[in-house]
Amino acid sequence: MAYKADQGRMARMTVFWTVAILVFYGCTSLHETLQTFDSLAAPLGGLERVPVLGVVPNAALLISTLVLGLGLFLLHRWEQTPKNAELLIETEQELRKVTWPTVDEAMDSSLVVMATVVFLMAFLAGADWFLGEVARRILIG
Repeated sequence: MAYKADQGRMARMTVFWTVAILVFYGCTSLHETLQTFDSLAAPLGGLERVPVLGVVPNAALLISTLVLGLGLFLLHRWEQTPKNAELLIETEQELRKVTWPTVDEAMDSSLVVMATVVFLMAFLAGADWFLGEVARRILIG
């Protein structure tokens, strides 16, 4: 029982930090976009830069920081719901049952897929050319 709880905790932490990185990236992009507006890029409180962080305290930074905090809070609340936590645990257990192909099997399968794609490409190109010729002869005479 304790092992299942540890698995669930690890799965939730992995999902949380993965999505948290995406939220952080989105907030940095939001900050850069908001910096293009002069009214949001003006420094607040007469400070040019925060000494340790090296960032300009402005409305764009404040907005993107608030969005980041709200996003992380909502993400934490979402992934702590029992339904989502159980789903993550079950997903991890199912992924442990997967048998991954060897390198040789992956190469063989890739070659089969490439050959099939080339064959279908040639067939469709030929059918397109043939039907185009038929249509041209019917329409032109």
